[in-house]
Amino acid sequence: MKTHLDRYRQMAEILYRNGLGYLVAASGLETRIPFRRKPQSGDRPQQRAATPEYLRRALEELGPTFIKLGQLLSTRQDLLPPRYQQELAKLQDNAEPVPWEQILPVLEAELGTDVLTRFAAFDTNPLASASIGQVYAARLPNGTEVVVKVRRPGVEDEVNEDLDILQSLAGYAAKHWEAARDYDVKALMDEFAETLRNELDYTQEAGNTLRFAANFQDDPVVQIPVLYTKFSTSKVLTQQRLYGLKVTDTAAIDAAGIDRSALAAAAADAEMKMVFEDGFFHADPHPGNIFVERGGRIGLIDFGMVGEVDDKLQSQLAALFVAILRNDPERMASALLRMCLTARRVDRYRLRMDLQQLIRLYQGRTLGDAPVGRIISGALGIIRIHHLQLPREMALLLRMLIMTEGMGEVLDPNFSMGKTLAPYAKRMTMEQLNPVAFVRRLGQAGVETLELGAELPDQVRRVLNTLDFEGFEVHLRAEELAPLVVRLEKVGNRMVAAIFAAAFIRGVGELALGDSERWKSWQAPLMTAGLASTGALGGYLAWTARKQRLRG
Repeated sequence: MKTHLDRYRQMAEILYRNGLGYLVAASGLETRIPFRRKPQSGDRPQQRAATPEYLRRALEELGPTFIKLGQLLSTRQDLLPPRYQQELAKLQDNAEPVPWEQILPVLEAELGTDVLTRFAAFDTNPLASASIGQVYAARLPNGTEVVVKVRRPGVEDEVNEDLDILQSLAGYAAKHWEAARDYDVKALMDEFAETLRNELDYTQEAGNTLRFAANFQDDPVVQIPVLYTKFSTSKVLTQQRLYGLKVTDTAAIDAAGIDRSALAAAAADAEMKMVFEDGFFHADPHPGNIFVERGGRIGLIDFGMVGEVDDKLQSQLAALFVAILRNDPERMASALLRMCLTARRVDRYRLRMDLQQLIRLYQGRTLGDAPVGRIISGALGIIRIHHLQLPREMALLLRMLIMTEGMGEVLDPNFSMGKTLAPYAKRMTMEQLNPVAFVRRLGQAGVETLELGAELPDQVRRVLNTLDFEGFEVHLRAEELAPLVVRLEKVGNRMVAAIFAAAFIRGVGELALGDSERWKSWQAPLMTAGLASTGALGGYLAWTARKQRLRG
């Protein structure tokens, strides 16, 4: 039976052979191998930074898990320079087909020993073969043509072993390698492991398919394949087979008499609907996952990679859009710092100057006329230079926007992603600024104020005690005060929010007098959230007064 030690040795051998020996030391892989490997005649020179081509070759040799990792990294402009992204984008998730004799037992174990009799026809030659599964064409008894995806036998154990190793090595690297700490490699690897393990479980993709089908059930432009749950399990996925033209085959689309300009706009609008209305989007809209059906209808497949837009992400996007619309580098820097993760101190002045250069790309233009893809790519380059890291959902969203714009420009050279994006962005920004949403956030802030306020007196007392100790000759490290400063800043923000709330409530009162109907629609949520915030603040003030009485 293959052990981790065997895999450690194999990984080290491949890395050395491709000039990536420094990774063996930096990741701690050399500590897992009993005997140090001697240089071989076929090894490439060991370098601190491998060429993109040899990095790709190493990932291909390391197998399916590492190919998936390379594909993920090829989409992360916030982590890798363009030349590495371009090279890793060449990684193909193709594999030699597993013989039918090994696939049939999986089907029988999942769907029953009479599985083939449940289909009117089943082609045992795969349509496609990837590292995790193989796809077959079949036909149901009612004549419906379907595709059946079957997980390759043994792949789960292989992937899980590699993921365990990668997560362990990432933990070591985060402690001993500055670059790994800067980019939070441990969190990145944990996220990758969760994503890939979900991909192994076809029930995840089945759930995503059903959710998209519900979101587009009445849409005449977009078709989602029907999922056949009776023929689907964690290892088998059966869906309606869609036919159509490749979205990049412009000659065939023209020959079919389909308006490419309208098609580009419809495809982009469908993606914007997913993001800004449904809060659930297809995160991998590459040409292989999009079909153009007769009449210009768009068929979408492969829902293994998806993203979700929650209230927090909406708020972050709104702040970013406001900064872009106002051409404000300071506001943009604040929005990025709130959004991104970082393990080091950020030079805010330099970040603002870099963003000022970016703004010049679209200064004087409306969002509808702005080059969205260039702005996003430029911003991601700045994020990478400053060692910031985007949360997964935001990285997926920005990647999707770039891919959608690229597809639109192939279909229509005059396509403008900004024109499609602008109305959705403005609507979302206005929703974030409406009184009901504001007061709801204020209510949440009130609860946080109470929690922070309870900690504040003790925190301040500790600072004063420290300052009193041996007079003013005190030696402090900035990192020790950083958490306190953050807490104080938050409390300060809450106090500002409370003051603003007072003015806001007065304004609402005046609005109620002037527009009674609109006031009625807002009254209940305003009162609920207002009670939460004022109750929290009042509770804190009462607690402070009680403490003072006890001291007296």
